[in-house]
Amino acid sequence: MHTRRPRTRSLVPALAALALAAAAPGAAQTQAPLRIIVFGAHPDDCDMDAGGTAALWAAKGHAVKFVALTNGDAGHQSEGGGALAKRRRLEAQEAGRRLGIAEYEVLDNHDGELEPNLAVRQQVIRRIRQWQADVVVAPRPNDYHPDHRYTGVVVQDTAYMVVVPNVTPDTPPLRKNPVFVYSYDHFQRPNPFRPDVAVSIDGSLDKKLAALDAHVSQVYEWLPWVDGILDAVPKESGSRLTWLRGQRSGRPIADDVRAALRKWYGPRADAVKDAEAFEVCEYGRRPTEADLRRLFPFFD
Repeated sequence: MHTRRPRTRSLVPALAALALAAAAPGAAQTQAPLRIIVFGAHPDDCDMDAGGTAALWAAKGHAVKFVALTNGDAGHQSEGGGALAKRRRLEAQEAGRRLGIAEYEVLDNHDGELEPNLAVRQQVIRRIRQWQADVVVAPRPNDYHPDHRYTGVVVQDTAYMVVVPNVTPDTPPLRKNPVFVYSYDHFQRPNPFRPDVAVSIDGSLDKKLAALDAHVSQVYEWLPWVDGILDAVPKESGSRLTWLRGQRSGRPIADDVRAALRKWYGPRADAVKDAEAFEVCEYGRRPTEADLRRLFPFFD
């Protein structure tokens, strides 16, 4: 009886071609969306620090979450307590919608009373793990406001701990430490901010301003009152946004941030009008330049 031999030989060239195509530079690869979590002390801080970059990430299909560690219940000259906290939570939800981010969570810790204790650290660890974060953004522990300082402290204290199974064991640990970065500030002591990455937000500035515009209690009431310019705030909503643009955009870019823009954008950097900058925290995963280009996919 004659038995037909399997036709395996003809498969070899086809399999080899597939392997070469997969390995070829520029071959189509399915890369999971990035997952970014941004922490601020109060509702509106994430928007101020990273709103433009968050909008760029979201527009590229990446998953961005904002977390305010306090409920903002002290941040107003004539309102406060639970009513203000509720108002600010609603403002945050609207701001997140305008930015296009996936989620904006406001924790129920009191404004002005944040401490870098174990309970708050565990809140942050859980959220970084649950989000499966690739990038964690937070302020540096250098700031005039204790809530801002302690947000920086508590978030950097979670670096490494997010991968330790016996720490906060009610939430599965990450298998890889995220890249932690600090958002920009101008404070000089004990050490000045170092802009490792600078992102042009000229293309997302309108979304950032729209998000800030949602924080009515802050950008049109509380912060102008603190600065002594409340009488200068227009009453009409359309005029307010124009006023806000003048307050929150078009400021001179610091020389070191401009230099960072040139590193990442080349000659195009000199035309950038508004930017957000970030410093890599040495306590998280230490990224290479290639890692940063993957995590901040805006420079091509």
